[in-house]
Amino acid sequence: MNNRVKKLQDYMMQHEIEGFVVGSAPNRMYLSGFTGSSAMLLISLNQEPIIVTDFRYMEQVSKQCPDFKSIDQKQKGTLGAILEQAEQMGLKKVAFEAEHVSFSTYENMQRAEAIKWIPTKGVIEGFRQIKEESELEKLAQAEHIGDLAFKAIVPFIEKHWKDGLTENEVALEIERVMRQNGASGTSFSTIVASGAKSSLPHAVPGNEPLKKGDFVVMDFGCVYEGYCSDMTRTVVIGEASEKHKEIYETVLSAQKAALEGIRAGLKGKEVDAMARDYITKAGYGEYFGHGLGHSVGIEIHENPRFSMMEEQVIESGMVITVEPGIYLPGFGGVRIEDMVVVTKDGIKNLTHSPKELIIIN
Repeated sequence: MNNRVKKLQDYMMQHEIEGFVVGSAPNRMYLSGFTGSSAMLLISLNQEPIIVTDFRYMEQVSKQCPDFKSIDQKQKGTLGAILEQAEQMGLKKVAFEAEHVSFSTYENMQRAEAIKWIPTKGVIEGFRQIKEESELEKLAQAEHIGDLAFKAIVPFIEKHWKDGLTENEVALEIERVMRQNGASGTSFSTIVASGAKSSLPHAVPGNEPLKKGDFVVMDFGCVYEGYCSDMTRTVVIGEASEKHKEIYETVLSAQKAALEGIRAGLKGKEVDAMARDYITKAGYGEYFGHGLGHSVGIEIHENPRFSMMEEQVIESGMVITVEPGIYLPGFGGVRIEDMVVVTKDGIKNLTHSPKELIIIN
């Protein structure tokens, strides 16, 4: 039995739950190792854990989920087969992921009249917050692939921007390099935003050509063996004005203040304040409107976070981004983002790309 399933069973014993149905893809992968798109798990206290899928994934399940009994849903449907197994096992109190079950699915669950359904929130997500060593290795490799992409994109922009290089072309090249270096895909839609558009934190790359005097914000990440990376770097095309330099240095200094202050035992909002207070004192507080960071793992956005509202205490082994920004409408924006492992006494930074202001000529 794998340790993650055992951890869930310990929770079930504490809460007098006989079974637990898991359908969300990230939690399903965390517990079983299954990376396909269609399956459900049934975890019980005293019997072999079950994974139900369809013909397309039976061979994949046999390789990825050695600790699970695999069942082909056949004509019953995934949920129907899960309900049949629960009834055959005589389960009476079965938990489910309330945040990941639609109302119509919940209605169908009621067909199992002998089962009392127990809604839960964030149980498995809570287990996922502290990363195991094997997870940290995958996250570090995913971020390393991002570093390789940034190393490649700077000379690429330098070579092509005077020929009308567009945001879309920059995004495509970043993604190509990440794939070339072992990524299975992107962890979110790549952001490349130039000029005044860089003031939009989640801008979508377009056919705008990069121009002299533009900030260019590049926010990107990849998936490596099921784990995500996330990093942001901002460069200037051609020449940097004093305003460019002031904004950039303010963001960089704010990030450094947070990176130096992070340690296990602080609340997320206390870390957020380290960078936010610096930006506010510099006169740009109203232009930093998002949280300082978010946890990363199987999903690109996990909890806890560095935000003004985060009361949760940060623990050793969590992986969280540190990404302050300043966004000036009509002018442009800067964001600098690293991904770090929280430790007892500080952090281990997984991002190694340079952070001094790069001016691409």
